Amino acid sequence: MSISQLESALINESQLGSRLNHAVGSNRRGEFGLLLSMLSEDARDMAQFQTAAHLSHDLRIKFELPAPQTLIGQLDDDIMVTDNSLVHQQSGATAFRLANTLNEEALVIRCKESLAMQEVLANCALSVRQRYGQVSVAPKVELTHFVDQLVMQRQMGELIAQA
Repeated sequence: MSISQLESALINESQLGSRLNHAVGSNRRGEFGLLLSMLSEDARDMAQFQTAAHLSHDLRIKFELPAPQTLIGQLDDDIMVTDNSLVHQQSGATAFRLANTLNEEALVIRCKESLAMQEVLANCALSVRQRYGQVSVAPKVELTHFVDQLVMQRQMGELIAQA
């Protein structure tokens, strides 16, 4: 299996073209089952949810959500960060919540994923790990039909035998 095959996972039925229909029409149950088993089990990956209306990323505007909280990888970087801890020490939790609402602190992420998240991702399907890592790989739709591959191999075998 080559690297390009691993990068382009089979996600939804539109990538198969008419191969599923031909497998059913030709009574090839094994191929039909194999093709179905390679599809993503997540309902959000189905072809009807890959339209422009479903892929719009303006949900923050639609649901009137605030901007996402900023993230910092390490505190020892040279960037200026907001520190409301002095307010908490001097005035208590209520003043801290008010100060944090007015001048929000950034969340500190010390490493890429926690150990628990790494264990969860290890048990997930490839499509889920790619979605979590925000890997956008355009799948290759051009797939040769299994029967056509067999015919081509037989023709190559005959040519080799003649040579």
